[in-house]
Amino acid sequence: MRREAAETKLALDRVSARYGGAAVLSDLSLRVAGGELLALLGPSGCGKTTALKVVAGLLAPAGGDVRFDGESVLALPAERRGAVMVFQKPLLFPYLTVAENVGFGLKMRGLARGEAARRVAEALRLVQLEGYERRRPKELSGGQEQRVALARALVTEPRVLLLDEPFSALDETLRAEMRALVRALQRRLRITTLFVTHDQAEAASLADRVALLLDGKLEQVGPPRDFFTAPGTLRAARFFGWQVVADGAERLAFRPESARLVSADDPARAGAGHDLAGRVASAVDLGPRRRYRVALGSGALVEVEEAAAGELFGEGAPVRLLVPGEAARRFGPGAA
Repeated sequence: MRREAAETKLALDRVSARYGGAAVLSDLSLRVAGGELLALLGPSGCGKTTALKVVAGLLAPAGGDVRFDGESVLALPAERRGAVMVFQKPLLFPYLTVAENVGFGLKMRGLARGEAARRVAEALRLVQLEGYERRRPKELSGGQEQRVALARALVTEPRVLLLDEPFSALDETLRAEMRALVRALQRRLRITTLFVTHDQAEAASLADRVALLLDGKLEQVGPPRDFFTAPGTLRAARFFGWQVVADGAERLAFRPESARLVSADDPARAGAGHDLAGRVASAVDLGPRRRYRVALGSGALVEVEEAAAGELFGEGAPVRLLVPGEAARRFGPGAA
């Protein structure tokens, strides 16, 4: 039997999945270390949730294998895998109290009442909901409901925690609070976690590593910083907001905040970098920052954001776009 490296908790090996006749995942291979939080990032419809369902046992793959601690779990039903999934909606039982919702899984397992009560109390303390035991879901805010769902997952002490965009329905303030809570709990408890999101900032703020999934295929995996400083492919660069322009047969990519605008007759040079001529298509003054859209001579329209300094370039102004060499990435002919 194939064995994983000792530190690997979860492994997906060439997993494929289909809905009807359509392929959703194609030969997806991932390794998640014990205690790691890996963000599975991508746009809607790319297969992120499908991957979670395959891991959880809610969907049988068309091909490939899923292993926990080096052992295949494909033959195990969902309830015996030790993977717990938290969905976008909390899916609480409306007629049960908070404590009863959190302890439901323990009751189904036949855990002794005293031990179950102790674990429920500890789970509620972890998610900062002490004193809410007797409330019902209709008495909770959206953020509190999601905390209950998280406590319900944690109380079972899962081998793998699966989070399917659990904060997408919350406002930004609550999302920030829940992100901080999840990260603090994950670091404290060292639960191996696979977190699905379409939000780049959310992935970067939460994850030890990010796996970018596009069209059902793994595009790039690595630390969050890599995607902002050294994307491995042109598609990864575009997804993370890099501006891409043609430069002969190649493609030149750069971050909007790395470029600098100067007037067309300014003597400034890009040094060893890139010097691109164009005209301002639009300009927005944001106070300390300015955001421009610049139409280059090649016809490409790119965005630039820079600190406010000197005169604001108006629409139609001829300008040059200076990009330092170390801030740009080149991709060869044929890059998509």
